Parts: sequence; C-alpha cells; structure tokens
Amino acid sequence: MTEDQTLADLIETSTCDKKSLRLITGKNPAWGELAKDCVCFANGRGGHILIGIEDHADLPPATQTIPPTLIDQLNKRIREQTVNVELVPQIKTARNGGQYVELWVVRSQNIASTSDGRYYIRIGDQCKPIIGDEVLRLATDRTTLSWETQTHLDIPKTKTDPQKLQNFIHQIQASDRVKPSVKEKTADELLDHYYLAQDGKLTHLGILCLGQRGDRAKLGTAPIVQFIKYDDQHRKINKLVWDDYSLSPIELVETIWQDILDFREYYELADGLFRQRLPRYDEIVVRELLVNAIVHRPYTQRGDIFINLYPDHLQIVNPGTLPLGVTPQNILHTTVRRNDNLARIFHDLRLMEREGSGFDKIYEVLLSQGKRLPELKEGLDRVEVTVHSQILNPEIIDLLDIADRNFQLTQREKITLGLLAQQETLTTRELSEKLSVADEPGVMTSWLGRLVALELVQQTGKTSGTQYFLNPRIIQDLAIRQQTTLKRIEPHRLDALILEDLRLYPASSIKEIQQRIAPELPQGKIKRRIEQLIQQDQVQPLGENRWRRYRLRP
Repeated sequence: MTEDQTLADLIETSTCDKKSLRLITGKNPAWGELAKDCVCFANGRGGHILIGIEDHADLPPATQTIPPTLIDQLNKRIREQTVNVELVPQIKTARNGGQYVELWVVRSQNIASTSDGRYYIRIGDQCKPIIGDEVLRLATDRTTLSWETQTHLDIPKTKTDPQKLQNFIHQIQASDRVKPSVKEKTADELLDHYYLAQDGKLTHLGILCLGQRGDRAKLGTAPIVQFIKYDDQHRKINKLVWDDYSLSPIELVETIWQDILDFREYYELADGLFRQRLPRYDEIVVRELLVNAIVHRPYTQRGDIFINLYPDHLQIVNPGTLPLGVTPQNILHTTVRRNDNLARIFHDLRLMEREGSGFDKIYEVLLSQGKRLPELKEGLDRVEVTVHSQILNPEIIDLLDIADRNFQLTQREKITLGLLAQQETLTTRELSEKLSVADEPGVMTSWLGRLVALELVQQTGKTSGTQYFLNPRIIQDLAIRQQTTLKRIEPHRLDALILEDLRLYPASSIKEIQQRIAPELPQGKIKRRIEQLIQQDQVQPLGENRWRRYRLRP
C-alpha cells in the first residue's frame, strides 16, 4: 500500500482507522482500547490502524518521531490482551517528515477476542460489540467465508464444464471492470486469480460457478430457486423450479429473468398524446434482488430461494440471516460481504453494482417510478424482501425525471427528493428514520445535497424539528396533483383549530380532537400544541392519564 493510499483513500473506513499517539504513550496508555480495535479488524475484513495521526488530520505532526522500542512494546502488549489476532506494525514516515505507526491487522480465520473474552467487529467506521447469539452468527459467517476456497471434494481443475469455462473467460475479457493484466491471463491463471481452483483442484467456488452438474449437486448447498405465483386469494396458480443443478449462479440470474414472463408486464401511463410504459417490476430491481439472494446467502446452510409473486407485490425469500452487523434498519448504508470471492466475480462480470450500492440502486429506481420503498424483514432462518408494484403518484415520475435532467442529481439527492415527493413533508427525525441514518447535521447534509440550494426543497424550523418539503412552485410548474393536507400548518393556525374544536365539542380527548381537525397529523403534535395552550391558560385539562380530556378555560 502506498503512502497516498494510506493517508487519503483509507482514512476512517471499514478497513482503516486513525489513532492519536497519546493512546499508547504517556503515564496511562490505553492498551486495552487498542486491543479492542485490533479484535474489531480481525473479525471484520482486516485493515490498517494508523497510530500517530489525529482524527481530523491527514498527516502526523511534522516533528513527530516514533521510538523503535514502541514497536516491540506494541507487539507484546496487544498479543497479551488478544486471542487469534495477527498484526504487523511498522514505523512509516509521511511526506511532511512526521513519523507514525502503520499497524496492519490480518483478518482472522478464527473468531478473535480480547483476552478477557470480549468480542467485537468492525462495521463501517465503527467498532461494534458482539453479544449473545451474535457470537454464534459470527462463527457461522467465518465458516462461510472459508467455504469458497475449500477443496475437500478433490475434483481436479481440469474437470470444469468446457462451455461454462469458455463463457466465463469471454465475459471476463469483455468486461470494462477488469484490468488488462487480468484479461491477458491464461485459463489456468484465471482460475487461480478468482480462487476457482487451488493446488490443482476446483474449490467449492469453482465447482459452483464452472463445475459439472453432478459435482455441483454434491456440494449440497448449490442454490435451488422456486418461483410461485399466487392469485388474490393466495392460491398457487403457477410454479417454476430451477433445481437440477445444471445452471451456475452466474447463469441463474439471466435464466430466471427470461423464464418468468410475468416480469414483462407493464403499466401504460398517459403522456400527452403518447403512452408511457412503466414496468410493474423493473428489471434493475429484480436482477439486483436475485443477485443479493444468490451472492449473499450463507453457502453452509441448506434452503431454497423463493420468488413469490402476488397480484400487488413481489417477495423474495432467502435462507439464512443477514451478515453480522447488517440489519433491516442499516442495510442502505452498511456494507458487510459474506462471500467475498463470489461477490468479486459477480462485480467483475457486471452482474451486480459496486460494493454496498445495490440497495441504494433499488431505492433510487423504485422512488423514481413513484413506488413504495422495499420492505426488508429478517426471521430466525430467513430474510424476506418485498417490493410493491403499485404506483403511488405518477406525477412524481415526471418530477424526478425533469429534476435529474436539469440538475444531474446524485443518487442520494434523488432518493431524498423521491421520499419528500411521496410524503409531502418530513422532519429531520422522520427523514433520518426512513433513510436509517443518524439524526445529525453532517449526515443529513450528505443526503440532502444541493436540493435546498437548487430550490427544489424548502425547509422550516430548527434542529431535529426542521421540516423539509417540495418547493410549492415546483409542484405548481409541473402540475403535480397532491392532496391538500395540514402537515405544514403553522402553529398559531393549529392552535386556532384546536380552540374552535373545543368550543364546539368540550371535554374531548386528544384522539377525538385529532380525528376531527387533522387526522393526517400525529397525535404527538396535537398534544404539544394543547400543552402550550394549557400554559397560556386558554385550555383546561380534566382527569389524568388516558382518561384526560380538555375544554376551554372559563
């Protein structure tokens, strides 16, 4: 790794972190804290810890020097306080002359822990503790990672399927994601390069992708896919199964897309004198969901992949749980790879988006078509993803299309604009919940991007109560038909509605008031305004807790 990569590209990522030199020097060095970070990297993907560079700096102090004895001390203390952690510390000199320690932590093949039995893993740029059943999940995932390169079936690498090998080589050579030096490799060299073969034998990954049908069946966990179509009474009306192991994962995605004719259905929307066709299920979305199911499943666990098609939604069910560290709440911005080498092949063959961007693309496509966000559920032994076919508001399609063509919006800007177009208005807290990101100014700014500066979005309020909504002028110019609501009503006008309602209906509960004046508003907002009116001596409370009612103060 070059100095430029160390001090620029890898700062504060899932594979690199910065630590102050004060952490391990001085009267009270925090060796335990550094040991915890080493365990995080060892259980994650490995990586570098740059000791001697402050969190908000790109370089160490120009006059900083590292005593050579620190390397021996670091080696000794970290090894004493960790289990299954392998590290390589080196003293490096930055371009400004300052020295720092580059601590390379190797990804452990076994579960790493601190010497007192604590487990951690690196997720994104943070170190997360592993507790309870998550330790077992980590053990399962570690096994899954090594499953790809195992060769216990003893199948020689000469026993590939000739047609599959030829197609693979052709696709690699035609891909713009593959370096010229890789394209020039021989067939044997490509097998080794992608861990499809090892020591003259096909690995599990090689059998899965390029092996013969009988050998693929012997794996026991090669994917079987079932497509089941249901009517509106949830009765099965059609079924297709890919269970003969003749197809590799690379071929499955294309075959499934071509064989399920229901994916060719589309809506026709009026567009002036013409008709616009919009697919019920976009090809990008379907392919990305299929790739996720095939690439990220645990190949040490048996179970079929189910594609369940209902009249109004598509559901894909995958055996196994999400990789450790990924949840339905953070999947939009968290990247944890389960099958590294299979994911690399799919990426190089252009069968999947770059690492960590698959669900972002699904969000972008669905919102640009005026559809609901995908729903992700994790069970004890399965993961379900549901996408709906219904178009909530056709005018949103034109809005996002025109905005993108005029301002070349980023993916995050398009996702945020699509959410606001569907919801009309969202507070900072509500927007962060839908995006599953931290409710912090810097984080939200990255998702809002230029939307406010371009006057596509307007805002009112402060901090977490800030409300974001589409610029009414944009809505008017594009003739977007949106139902008039009270979601952006000003506080004093809401107070007037509450007082008038209590004049007509004294001794009312908050729920009754909300249902009469603004059912689209949350009860919490009504309650806050009533509490304000109580403080102003305009409203009098009656009773306590759930029996509490309100009336105008005499």
